[in-house]
Amino acid sequence: MAMVAEADGQVDMNLSISKTKRERFGGKYCLFIFLLAAALAFIPVTAGAQAAASKEYQIKSAFLFNFAQFVEWPANTFTNAEAPFCIGILGEDSFGRALDETIQGETIQNHKLLIQRSQRLEDLQACQLVFISKSEKGRVAEVLSKLGDRRILTVSELPGFASRGGMINFYLEGKKVRFEINPAAAQREGLKISSQLLSLGKIIEPEPPKGGR
Repeated sequence: MAMVAEADGQVDMNLSISKTKRERFGGKYCLFIFLLAAALAFIPVTAGAQAAASKEYQIKSAFLFNFAQFVEWPANTFTNAEAPFCIGILGEDSFGRALDETIQGETIQNHKLLIQRSQRLEDLQACQLVFISKSEKGRVAEVLSKLGDRRILTVSELPGFASRGGMINFYLEGKKVRFEINPAAAQREGLKISSQLLSLGKIIEPEPPKGGR
C-alpha cells in the first residue's frame, strides 16, 4: 500500500495503488509517490496523542517500504529466487497493523515481503532490513555490532543512531517525519543507497573512533 496526497495536503495512508498502475509507470511512478510523501508527511497538530502516534507509524511504515525499494543489496543476498524479503522489528512494536497493511501484496525485487517481530536479535539476523525500536536504546552498540557484516539495512528512531553507525534514522521536525542517512555505514555492508533517497535525507557522518585523531 502506498501513500498518496489528498486535496488538503494531508497524506492518506488508506488508498492503495493498483499493481497494474505500478507496472505501467514503473520506478518513476514509485519515486514520484515517495517524493510526494516526503514533502507532505506530517502528524496532524489537532490529533489526540493516540491518533498522532498511529499516524506517525503509518507514515514510518510507508517510509520503511520505500527505503527497501531505493537500496540495492548484493546479488547473493537471497538464497534463491523464492526467498522472501524480510523486514524485522526488534523490541517493542509501535507499528501495530500499519506495516502489515502497507506491504500487503507488495514485493521487493520480485521477492515477497515478510515481517518478523522479536525481542531477540538472533531471530532477525536473516532479515534484509531491521528496525530497532526505542525500547532497545540501551543496547544500540551491541545490536549494531552483532548485525555487522550481515548486509542488513539498519533503521531506527533513536537520537544519535545514524552517527553511531546505524544507516537510517527517523526524527521529528516539528510535526513532520524526517530521516537522516549514514551512507558510509551502508557502504561498509555492501549496500548501495540510491542518489534519489540520499537527496531526500539528512546526511550524517559517522562519529570518529574514540581516542582517534
